[in-house]
Amino acid sequence: MKIISMIPARYQASRFPAKLMQDLAGKPVIQRTYEATVETGLFDEVYVVTDSDTIFDLITASGGKAIMSQKAHESGSDRIAEAVETLDVDIVVNVQGDEPFTEKQSLQKVIEVFKDDTDEEIDLASLMTPIQDWDEIANPNTVKVIVDHRNFALYFSRSPIPYPRDKENKAIYYKHKGIYAFRKRALLDFRQMPISPLEASEKIEAIRFLEHGKKIRMVETEVTGIEIDTPEDLERARKVWK
Repeated sequence: MKIISMIPARYQASRFPAKLMQDLAGKPVIQRTYEATVETGLFDEVYVVTDSDTIFDLITASGGKAIMSQKAHESGSDRIAEAVETLDVDIVVNVQGDEPFTEKQSLQKVIEVFKDDTDEEIDLASLMTPIQDWDEIANPNTVKVIVDHRNFALYFSRSPIPYPRDKENKAIYYKHKGIYAFRKRALLDFRQMPISPLEASEKIEAIRFLEHGKKIRMVETEVTGIEIDTPEDLERARKVWK
């Protein structure tokens, strides 16, 4: 089974423009993420897939592998789907470019899902971590997920799900971590799927897979890491790095 990692890297992020080129302990965020992914030793190849000459030149100049997108894309999965089409691979792991603290344990968990899936029931695997802080649960920048009894995703939302009508019930809330592992076929299918009003409303690409019948197995992890979505996240990452 050939397993690669692709790191989608869009330069103009809406919430924090050029965040991937911000300095983190002497190197840009995207370079830190790339190096952390390579250092896990889990992948046959690691690529950064980008729309930016600046990011492309940075990665290749430091000895890394990068692919330039041929057209504009609405999501990271669209960007990766274009890049992977001609590659001979089985599993593609999407590591978000704004996660410089990417570590081996969590990535290994999503890869193992496919090694055990002899019937090829699973199209995608992704990570979730329990959250208890209500400010984080209510924060629209935190994507939440609910799952069935087999840990297959039922829905993703920026709103608190489940809705806490009865807070005494003490439902468990899960934060979705934006690391995906795809079968190559699921990625190629994704390119043909139109964006629905649900995905457009939530701005969560995983919803598109669910609406078209793809099965997403969620894997629980206790590792939270730091996703750099805002300048405040970057400052926190700098303190943690020290």
